[in-house]
Amino acid sequence: MAETEVEPRIENNERSTMQKVLEMIANDEMSKATETIEKEIARDEDASPVFDFTLANLYFQMEKFEKALSSYQIAVEKFPKFRRAWKNMSLIYVRQGRLEEALPGLTRVIELGGSDAITYGLLGYAYSSVENHISAESAYRMAILLEPKTLDWKMGLARSLFKQERYAEAASLCGQLIENHPDRSDLWLLQANAYIGLNQPVKAAEIYELVNHLGQATVASLNMLGDIYINEELYDMAVESYIGALEKDTEKSTDRTIRSAKVLSARGAYEETRKLVETVEGLRKDQLSEDQRKDLLKLKARLAVADGSDEEEVQVLQQIVELDPLDGEALILLGQHSSRTGDMEKAEFYYERAANIEK
Repeated sequence: MAETEVEPRIENNERSTMQKVLEMIANDEMSKATETIEKEIARDEDASPVFDFTLANLYFQMEKFEKALSSYQIAVEKFPKFRRAWKNMSLIYVRQGRLEEALPGLTRVIELGGSDAITYGLLGYAYSSVENHISAESAYRMAILLEPKTLDWKMGLARSLFKQERYAEAASLCGQLIENHPDRSDLWLLQANAYIGLNQPVKAAEIYELVNHLGQATVASLNMLGDIYINEELYDMAVESYIGALEKDTEKSTDRTIRSAKVLSARGAYEETRKLVETVEGLRKDQLSEDQRKDLLKLKARLAVADGSDEEEVQVLQQIVELDPLDGEALILLGQHSSRTGDMEKAEFYYERAANIEK
């Protein structure tokens, strides 16, 4: 498409004003240039869209993004094929993380002949953000075709393949990229996740461990490593991974770790469960919610039963009931304990309380 088709005209009577503005910009007189254009547009609403575009660029440089977007919008309304205005407007949306809003402008740029690698790459990024991974793949492939040395486009392609559950292709591409960028933990982690998708957890675990030794493990990768070790019945190694995730988690969340402790308990890995519960209490004692405290107490009760410690079990269950008098499970367990010890009156008391809750 010819440049004359995507660039609006400036009328002869507007040229002198635009020349003055360009001189002001060259002299770094941005405020003066902005004021001059604003006056010109106020004087003549039908002024060339080049004025609106130039004003938008000035706002963009001053990080007045909403004003810039408004002026770019006016420019494309006056001249719908104004490619540079569409592109700059899209760049602001991308910069602000408003990727879905960037899509129409980026698509329009390409329709108008702006087929450069950055536009295609950003289009792939925007499509990924709205879960349109097939279109993202196509855009990233075009970006790679035009700019084959840019890693970001290849990473985007690998992620789009992964999101489409094309795990073998994603793992293979990551492997190629890792050869040239062995220090990129995001490549290693994506490849590990692809191996999980391919049902090759041992390969994934090897990569997660490698990333951990590089000091670049994430909370998610450590938790995933722990899950793999549980499935392989390597419970002590699983606990170490879960503890590593807990220590690394800056958001201080605990639910994931408690769920892991429940799985360990269900597998009969009581010593490992105890270690994880004690670590959670040590690191998160002041941040635990009431439900989380109850969950930990229930785990302690199961551990007490496993140890044959009836007295400790009762103490823990009573703590649960103190936290939540309507916890039917704890009341039933207390009733069962009273039955085992021959205190039928107390057992009946607990069972009745539990039954009343269910009503």
